Amino acid sequence: MTTPAPPPQPAAAVPDLPPERPTQAVVLAGGQGTRLRPYTDDRPKPMVEIPGTGTPIIGHQLAWLAAEGVTDAVISCGHLAGVLQEWLDTAELPLRTVTVVEPEPLGRGGGLKYAAAHLPDPGAPWYATNGDIWTRFPLGEMAAFHTERDALATLALARPRIPWGAVETDAFGHVTDFVEAPPSPFHINAGIYVFAAAFTALLPDRGDHERATFPRLARERRLAGYPLPQGAYWRAIDTAKDLTEAAAELAARPGR
Repeated sequence: MTTPAPPPQPAAAVPDLPPERPTQAVVLAGGQGTRLRPYTDDRPKPMVEIPGTGTPIIGHQLAWLAAEGVTDAVISCGHLAGVLQEWLDTAELPLRTVTVVEPEPLGRGGGLKYAAAHLPDPGAPWYATNGDIWTRFPLGEMAAFHTERDALATLALARPRIPWGAVETDAFGHVTDFVEAPPSPFHINAGIYVFAAAFTALLPDRGDHERATFPRLARERRLAGYPLPQGAYWRAIDTAKDLTEAAAELAARPGR
């Protein structure tokens, strides 16, 4: 008597793999910070400390990147590079760092391309951030947003508070309210990026990627904009007033 063959079993479902999450980043830390003088007379802008923390801006950045899964960072230095390099050599850092100094001014896009050439894995995606940004939000969510849109580049979008009070009126022109320093109605480039590996080759050897590469990608619908989540902290440290306000905001945040 022949034993009947067992019925065919359905193929096992293939689990959806999470999108590739960058583990490498470039930090652009070569700015002179002229509006932050005298703080930047003897140090580059990213080495200015947030009052009350004892840590320079770049220290906060590297801690955030490491907490978000970044293991390697290339630091692009410029103004007073030796001060930044000495701090990196002596600080206890949560990730591996390499510093590079442009042989001559290459512009923002050229500098980004020069630094990216020193990433440990040129075939993998990467983050980039300006060296004067202090922020906290889930980078993994931004990377997933980037992958879902099949973008070559994704920039974070912020809505900073405008420095004046706003006046609200009704349709007839009666004043209905005063709002102190409301968020801008427009998004701005927040200075944090996710780049596909192929993006590096599109950067100019010299010049500004925001005037050449980004407009081209926008026309091709390969540039995405990721709005920062509600409640995410973001601040560009440009002036002494920014330092003071950042320190006050830090002191007021729970779990500081």
